[in-house]
Amino acid sequence: MVERITATPDALALLDRLAAKHGPLLLHLSGGCCDGTAPLCLPRGEFRMGGGDLCLGYAGTTPFCMADSTFSYWEHSQVILDVIQARGGGFSLEAPDGVRFAAKSRLFTDEEFSDLPRPTAADAL
Repeated sequence: MVERITATPDALALLDRLAAKHGPLLLHLSGGCCDGTAPLCLPRGEFRMGGGDLCLGYAGTTPFCMADSTFSYWEHSQVILDVIQARGGGFSLEAPDGVRFAAKSRLFTDEEFSDLPRPTAADAL
């Protein structure tokens, strides 16, 4: 079965390094205009989930979440978490390293899409 979220080896290595330093993590993709496809990486429990936030799956052991309104745009796409060289503002944990997480995508085939489970509510994270 195909997953809604996958991650490159570079992204998984960065998540492991950040988790060793900060403990369990959470990734959240904002639907805002400023963040674009840069998910926010924070220590788990330090980001207040809303009633409409969904967990699409996990990048390694890190949950990847977004608002249900954002999910309506990503519903037919597999999210591929990657790392790019870029200086970003904000308080995402990877920013001081001169890199950013980036959410890339590919469309699911009709067959893949028909077999996908729905995302779960993220408020329990």
